[in-house]
Amino acid sequence: MSAEPEAADTPPAASDDAPLAVAPAAAPPIQLRPLGWSAPLRWLRLGLRDLLRAPFIGLFYGSAFMVMGWALMKVYENAPAYVMALAAGFLLVGPALCLGLYRVSQRLERGERPDFGDSLLAFESRVGPLALFGLVLLVLEMIWGRAAMVIFAVSFDGMPDLKGSLLALLNPENVSFIVAYLGVGALFAGLIYAVSVVTMPMLLDRPVDAVTAALTSLRLVFTQPGVMLLWGALLTLLVVAAMLPWFAGLMVVGPWVGHASWHAYREAVV
Repeated sequence: MSAEPEAADTPPAASDDAPLAVAPAAAPPIQLRPLGWSAPLRWLRLGLRDLLRAPFIGLFYGSAFMVMGWALMKVYENAPAYVMALAAGFLLVGPALCLGLYRVSQRLERGERPDFGDSLLAFESRVGPLALFGLVLLVLEMIWGRAAMVIFAVSFDGMPDLKGSLLALLNPENVSFIVAYLGVGALFAGLIYAVSVVTMPMLLDRPVDAVTAALTSLRLVFTQPGVMLLWGALLTLLVVAAMLPWFAGLMVVGPWVGHASWHAYREAVV
């Protein structure tokens, strides 16, 4: 009787035809669309259309912007350097405060009816990335405010009041102060604008992390600087004009530019 062959302890050798494990490919970078010079005006037109389609929601957010402006002036009435820096930063942190408006525009774009409660809770689905990016903006704002205080402190014997601060900026004798103050302001304003121009609506619209969204925003500004500078200049002119009559104009301009910023993101980012 012949003996049975012993079972092999080693696994069979892999066949040459067996498929090889392939590492997952890296995600392609988010694509950007080329923008024409007329794009910013088109975004403003579409933003106004959204405001008119959901006016009561927009006026609520606009009223909130106006009240925040009053509170800002009250809290910092004895620290004019902070007022000037934070008021300018207020124009640029707007994307973080417009999530509800982005949600309204998103619903309208999909042919859905916007809901006030839904706009208030727009942040719920993306709390982590939105909070992280909001913290970055807050830190930049505080550094900007502190830098402005230092410039005032080394330029004058004491801190002037708000009227004195404005006069100091208009006095040709304070050339070194004016150059330093405006230079620091331009640096921080440009940085905040570049990293935030499309970041918040992108975080709300798609499952990307805060770093990816911010880098996409930076890439958009650096690859198409002319159009994006024009867009930033239009936003600044509109909001500054709205702030002059005791922030009352923000009731309309605030939600208008919020809706327009959503359309800027949707057209610029594929």
